[in-house]
Amino acid sequence: MPVVYSREEVAAVLSHSQGVFRLQIQLMYGSGLRSAELLSLRIKDVDFGSNNIFVRGGKGNKDRTTLLPQGVIPDLERQVQCVSLLHQQDLLAGYGLVYLPDALDRKYPNAAKQLAWQYLFPANTISKCPRSGIYRRHHMHSSTLTRQVSTAAGKAGINKPARCHAFRHSFATHLLEAGYDLRTIQELLGHSDISTTEIYTHVVNRGDKGVLSPSDRLRSIHKVEETCPGYLAEITELQMQRF
Repeated sequence: MPVVYSREEVAAVLSHSQGVFRLQIQLMYGSGLRSAELLSLRIKDVDFGSNNIFVRGGKGNKDRTTLLPQGVIPDLERQVQCVSLLHQQDLLAGYGLVYLPDALDRKYPNAAKQLAWQYLFPANTISKCPRSGIYRRHHMHSSTLTRQVSTAAGKAGINKPARCHAFRHSFATHLLEAGYDLRTIQELLGHSDISTTEIYTHVVNRGDKGVLSPSDRLRSIHKVEETCPGYLAEITELQMQRF
């Protein structure tokens, strides 16, 4: 079963996060991104005009489009500005190259130095590529994000596994609770098979299988008795008189 955070738990984690890590958590929860997809985003993959995020080469090497949460747009725009300044500094220092997939560096020789291809969440340092020997600025390492999520979840007092992927599960579950159909959620998540998406129906609102416990129905009867005890007592007395 997937680990799903409630809305209150997501808010608690965000309240104990700040800066770029808070933005990353907001995107994983607000767009349903895997952590690897999030860290692989380039500047060009965020379309503010159409409110879309383009995921390139996701799981199974598939591309898809997911939604861009409106609430994160100001922070995202500031992040793009920060990356732009950092990229200019790298160019002045004689660096500024970024890795391009699928031999695009040969097809577009100048693309590796363009801002549009820079990672949205770059690493703090420039490192040497072990294969090519070229010094580049790669994206942030996944362990850095994982550590920040674990720390924030611990401070929030959440007694569930602290996983980046839990925000993606929470995204799907909360959309399902809001009444969105499985096909729409399937497209946003990039699932090939609808049966993969259907797993979230087991954790919506009422636990496994979506069944309301008989004990909860019993509690509702008790509430009625507490609300109008005099009326129920009168009915009980009339029933006794019949016997």
